[in-house]
Amino acid sequence: MDFAELTAFAARHPILSLALAGLTLAIIGNEIANLFRGFKGIQPAGLTALVNRENALVVDLRPIGDFEKGHIPGAKNVQMSQFDPENKQLAPAKALPVVLVCKTGQTAGGAAKRLAKAGFEKVFVLDGGIGAWQQAGLPLVKGR
Repeated sequence: MDFAELTAFAARHPILSLALAGLTLAIIGNEIANLFRGFKGIQPAGLTALVNRENALVVDLRPIGDFEKGHIPGAKNVQMSQFDPENKQLAPAKALPVVLVCKTGQTAGGAAKRLAKAGFEKVFVLDGGIGAWQQAGLPLVKGR
């Protein structure tokens, strides 16, 4: 397909062309925003590797009841209402990778921004939250 055919298609299908341009701009805008958010998303397999290779701190932000029903092995529970980047559990981990986990991955994003702003160097959010961990067939630990 050459440029002339492309412009002819665009002329015949203006709504499709505008939709394609709009989607392309939205995707580019989203990717640029992700570059400047101060943290990275991580998949369950990547989280496992990060814990094993770099001794990452996993912070579970879910309510204590959900945490006790099942959490990632080694995860520390910090309630969102008590989340503070200067928390005594978190402050020593400024140079370590810190992975934030919530139910779906949405709540952890706000906490990750706060950590990045507070000077944490390697901040990650588990993409898809604890649900993605379960879907990957990875183990959960019950209790505290």
